[in-house]
This record gives sequence, C-alpha cells and structure tokens, in this order.
Amino acid sequence: MALYAPHATMVLLDGSTATGLEAIREQWSGFLAMNRQMTIRSRFAIEAGNRAVLSNEWTYTAGGQAMSAVTAEVAERQPDGGWLYVVDHPFAGMEAEEAAALAASLAPPDA
Repeated sequence: MALYAPHATMVLLDGSTATGLEAIREQWSGFLAMNRQMTIRSRFAIEAGNRAVLSNEWTYTAGGQAMSAVTAEVAERQPDGGWLYVVDHPFAGMEAEEAAALAASLAPPDA
C-alpha cells in the first residue's frame, strides 16, 4: 500500500474502480493472500512535471499456472520528492475477453 496516494484510484478487472487506500487494500488482500511469486518488469516511466505515466509487465505464478498483464499507472510527485500512484490499472493491456476469462478463473466456485 506504500505505492499509493491516499486518494488513489485502482481500475479493477471488470473495469470498475476502487478509490482510497482502504478500498484498494481490500482489492489486493485476496490476491496477495495467495502468497505466490510475482515478477515485475518496468516497461517505461515518463516524467512530466509533478506527474509521470508508467507501464509494467507482471506475471503471477501459482501452482504451476501463471497469469500476466501489462499495466498503466499515473504517479504524482510528493512533497518529499518521492512518487505515489494516483491511478493504477493493473490490467490495462488486456482485451475485454481476456479480462473476463481471468475474472472467471479467479471467481470462487458456485456453492
């Protein structure tokens, strides 16, 4: 959560958004609780004044299966000179069909 500004917004897999640290924490909690390996490769970071646009590739490996995506983020320079995300779109590079398939694979089975 140290990457996010208090007013940050994260785009969710279904295209809706979560705003604020508590809402973003809730979204990440289940994903990170799986305690698997995630690798990230920075694609670019372009600074423009007190803002920057970034993109990364991530791969999350769990039980022999891997999922990956390309991200898009907007970061804002903080008074201390550091940077925090104000917009995070972890699934920006996915087509709608890919996002829907991933969401279905992550959904709990029907009871």
